[in-house]
Amino acid sequence: MKQLTAIIIGAGSRGKIYTEGFARMPQKFKVVGVADPIKKRRNDIKLTQNIEDKYCVKSWQEILSIPKFADIAVIATMDQQHLEPALKALEAGYDLLLEKPVAPTAEECAAIYKKAKELGRKVLVCHVLRYTSFFSSIKKLIDDGILGDIITIEHTEAVGNIHQSHSYVRGLWRDSESSSFMLLAKCCHDLDILQWLIGKDCKKIQSFGSLTYFKEENAPKGAPQRCTDGCPHAESCYYNAIKLYYDDKENDWFRRAATKRPNPTDEDVMEALKTGEYGRCVFKCDNNVVDHQTVNMEFEGGITATLTMAAFNRGGRYIRIMGTKGELMADMRADADKAFHFYDFATREFRYLKVDLPIQDDSIVSGHGGGDDGILISLYDYITNKIDAQNLSEIGISCKNHLLAFAAEEARLTNTVVDVTDYQKKYMQN
Repeated sequence: MKQLTAIIIGAGSRGKIYTEGFARMPQKFKVVGVADPIKKRRNDIKLTQNIEDKYCVKSWQEILSIPKFADIAVIATMDQQHLEPALKALEAGYDLLLEKPVAPTAEECAAIYKKAKELGRKVLVCHVLRYTSFFSSIKKLIDDGILGDIITIEHTEAVGNIHQSHSYVRGLWRDSESSSFMLLAKCCHDLDILQWLIGKDCKKIQSFGSLTYFKEENAPKGAPQRCTDGCPHAESCYYNAIKLYYDDKENDWFRRAATKRPNPTDEDVMEALKTGEYGRCVFKCDNNVVDHQTVNMEFEGGITATLTMAAFNRGGRYIRIMGTKGELMADMRADADKAFHFYDFATREFRYLKVDLPIQDDSIVSGHGGGDDGILISLYDYITNKIDAQNLSEIGISCKNHLLAFAAEEARLTNTVVDVTDYQKKYMQN
């Protein structure tokens, strides 16, 4: 078995996750280089992966100035920093594993697609939901014909109130100008899934949504700027940063994100809450992304679909697919034997379908229900020519589905219905 080598560009949460995934598959992958401006993060990967000093550097510019020394470049920088390293890596001869979203603008997404096409490089975009047992099982049920022809789908991305507060109110994705708008940052996964399940092109799209709750006018009386400043509502507040980041010793993901350290101490966490973004009152942050949004879509053949993204729930994803032979209700948060509930038109009875779902947790620390490892398995097979791009989130398919997010956001802001075919032609045709 050929071992593929990889360099990690961006050693934050996602870069670390893919590094750990590669390490679980040593016959298939080896990480041989890392670039990140934060010394502790890059050194953590350097030590665990036994990387040579000369291949552990501060920036993507440095690592890509070295003559090509690996097969794959993993682009796991922040959303706004994908374009330049992706283009440079493609030009240097690397195939890519590219974290979603591809880029923060339609123009930049298209530029990466066009460059990969021009150079004949393989780019797999990290729409990891495609590679979960949950969604691959749904796809198989559809393809096997149990539902007949799909007529309409209702899909919900339940962000979760705590996840929203961490990532999209206090965190790095709170501002559409410095990161991405909410639909792109969180739901390009879901738009990709809907198009993949339906297997047809989206033709028209519209959207509604707003930032309703996480803003200053909803702050309880007397709430200070920071949770560490002695808030009178500390005991009753769901979003008390001290409880979420300091008291909860098991939530390593939150603690690492707040401190930007791989193994933070309690002292590191408390200092971060006193001085950094994660210690702020959720009603007094500089966030501007929506906390709820609905997208309406019409696909070829008159098939319709709705996507609802909302913060006000426990978290997870669930979907209802209505076809000519029956109705499937699937809940990613359910126990495996209760995840797929099917109403059969022939028998007029409900029954639970038995499928292999080894991982059901869809929390933000769960590995996306198994998809983080699943995409690495597909990446290996794609790069080594064991499988082709069909049913993979390769850059051409992903770019088209990213454009659904951009078109939906345009529709929301302009209160219009956008013609998707024209929209995609505008950006993807040379």
